[in-house]
Amino acid sequence: MSTPYPLKIRAVWYDKESNTVCWVNTLKLPFKEEVYCSNNPERVAKAIIEMEIRGAPAIGVAAALAVGSYAVEVSSLPLGDFAMSVGKAIDTLWRTRPTAHNLFYALNRLRMILEENVGKNTSPSEIAKMILDEALKVMWEDIESNIRIGEYGAELIPDGATILTHCNAGALATSAFGTAEAVMRVAWYKGKKIKVIATETRPMLQGARLTVWELWKEGIPVTLITDNMAGYVIRRGLVDAVIVGADRVTREGYVVNKIGTYMIALAAKRNNIPFYVAAPTSTIDLSSSINDVVIEERNPREVKYVLDKLITVEEVNALNYAFDITDPDLVTAIITEKGIVYPPFEENLKKIMKDRG
Repeated sequence: MSTPYPLKIRAVWYDKESNTVCWVNTLKLPFKEEVYCSNNPERVAKAIIEMEIRGAPAIGVAAALAVGSYAVEVSSLPLGDFAMSVGKAIDTLWRTRPTAHNLFYALNRLRMILEENVGKNTSPSEIAKMILDEALKVMWEDIESNIRIGEYGAELIPDGATILTHCNAGALATSAFGTAEAVMRVAWYKGKKIKVIATETRPMLQGARLTVWELWKEGIPVTLITDNMAGYVIRRGLVDAVIVGADRVTREGYVVNKIGTYMIALAAKRNNIPFYVAAPTSTIDLSSSINDVVIEERNPREVKYVLDKLITVEEVNALNYAFDITDPDLVTAIITEKGIVYPPFEENLKKIMKDRG
């Protein structure tokens, strides 16, 4: 498939020759570009849990491709054993991370194909092909939607603007192009002389390690700041807009994104700076309210260590919530591949999802 913009960085893809899902191990960036390939659901699940693969869209795509390649791998089994094996693979990947909606969206699509065709007594090889085809469709839909998000969002960005972003919502969080960073990429490709301020994003440093690396490779001017500097640079008037990604958007318009997003949104609102969320419609979950969302709490070790170096008293208790919640009234607009959604979100998100089909 051809795209109107270069796909310089691929985070997750399918290798037809080896029938595996491949990914860049983001834990090793920016120091080493290490690629793993596997069609073992347990190995891919481990990669998602340990954040070799991270970012809601990338997680969904990787899980789908893992199931697709595994289905092909076990397609010589009798139908009952095949169905049990693929169903178990889906369940294994389903349990990896509780917050990102894209994971469940992608796996549900594959589960429906499996259950429908097992009921029709379709052969395992035919079912495997359908599952893999659907997984590849999930991947290309992600790339296409990210490009459209970039095109819609770039229209909101004035020439010469300085954009603040948090965490990594770039190619490394998706199949190839990014969500928040897609907006930056398209604006840059269209000749807008933007600049970016990236937060370091503790405790896993996705901003310092990944966002900076991506933008540096693109040639987009980027400045790194500590997380607790965001409010001050906004107050100083150094920021024209904030753009972040999302791991889930609820039906009321609450945005679940990397921990620290809420504080930036508060500072942006106080200083009349637009706060944009870039997210594909696969991230929008009309079935859930904010009270239904499980906020992942990760291993405290991630807080107490930086790049495997202990920075505090080993025995101290540490909280490690991976995400926080940004209220709808703090969000200026949500940029999707179907267009830009403005408040009231509870009403307008339903419209955009209806258009999605």
